[in-house]
Amino acid sequence: MAFESLSDKLSAAFKKLRSKGKLSEADIREAMREVKFALLEADVNYKVVKDFVKVVSERAVGQDVLESLTPAQQVIKIVNEELTALMGGENARIEFPSKPPCVVLMCGLQGSGKTTHSAKLARYFKENRGCRPLLVACDVYRPAAIEQLKIVGEKAGARVFEMGQGDPVEIAREGIRFAKDHGHDLVIVDTAGRLHIDEALMDELKRIEAEVHPNEILLVVDAMTGQDAVTVADTFNKALPISGVILTKLDSDTRGGAAISVRQVTGKPIKFSGTGEKIEDLEPFHPGRMASRILGMGDVLTLIEKAQSTVDEKEAEKLARKMKENSFDMNDLLDQMQQIKKMGSLKQILGMLPGIGSKIEEMDVDERQLVRIEAMITSMTPAEREKPSIINPSRKRRIAAGSGTRVEDVNRLLKQFEQMKQMMKQLGGFGKKGKRRMRFPMLPM
Repeated sequence: MAFESLSDKLSAAFKKLRSKGKLSEADIREAMREVKFALLEADVNYKVVKDFVKVVSERAVGQDVLESLTPAQQVIKIVNEELTALMGGENARIEFPSKPPCVVLMCGLQGSGKTTHSAKLARYFKENRGCRPLLVACDVYRPAAIEQLKIVGEKAGARVFEMGQGDPVEIAREGIRFAKDHGHDLVIVDTAGRLHIDEALMDELKRIEAEVHPNEILLVVDAMTGQDAVTVADTFNKALPISGVILTKLDSDTRGGAAISVRQVTGKPIKFSGTGEKIEDLEPFHPGRMASRILGMGDVLTLIEKAQSTVDEKEAEKLARKMKENSFDMNDLLDQMQQIKKMGSLKQILGMLPGIGSKIEEMDVDERQLVRIEAMITSMTPAEREKPSIINPSRKRRIAAGSGTRVEDVNRLLKQFEQMKQMMKQLGGFGKKGKRRMRFPMLPM
């Protein structure tokens, strides 16, 4: 995940502060020196780092901090606030016009993930706002670009408008006309990219922008390119009225400096971040939540939102009822696993929990274990899933053979399942006054 190295270095710097009862200006200067090096190593723009450290240092040496009972916590609070401000303060949203359609022009270099994130954006607004998105294929130069847009568009449940290898300006104009005629309230125009910024690329984008007058121009930037990402964003911003940035590959092992620098250098907010390869791996960018992740405080709000968007309410009520009645079976466990998988990888989920983010690499998280458990459950008969107690030695051997696992693995699953049922029985599905408590059951691992 992004920022792991930065989180570790910042945690080490703050750990030294926590070990001191009272802080002197020298203590804070030393800590800020380590923060400065950590940010520079994370590929944050030098001027951004310099200004950031100056502001934090000035606030941290104030009387309120030095005389506080918990000065280290006060310093961390200041760093968190300034880091949040640096990345934009609050989540910047796409503004929809009163008269549809909302036209979003996507731009960026080739390979930044523009086409994929056009579809991700379409899927996001379809699922979260009930939009009827239309993807317009204006990348007429890259081989198979139109076909790629059709494939990802189908995954997103969005219609694709294309006119083959024609004039991109005309295609964009006709795409918007098509959207108005067919009731599409969101138009996402996927434009061509280049391996580098050149006059031809910018000229074409300017002509499309002048023709369709988009409500939003979103620049797609690859977070893995570090300082180059900031340079690209700055150059595009000077040529076009960019309204925001989509930062891709924030799930990768990147230093993450682009996320911290882009807003400050361009003055334009990061509106979304790509967090994986799946079509649903797109999140609104919340500066405060990202700052919390960087400082190892987790991101519980995003975790809750992910759970709310993936958990079916009727299924949740059914599960709560089964927990209360202690009738939870293997079918329910399988359903829970599949819903958790929709939320992302286990590492992603665990990384959002407070105190775990920077330690995730030290943890033995075997994603394949979920696959093995799923294989064992699907190798059971309907009767065995409903009543695991009937699984005798011969049935265990059959389940192990059918799932490519060992009998010991089946035994472990059955034992952990029984322990989990006992825990559910103790916790209960309902709290005081009959109010339901929503919990994810512990998965046997």
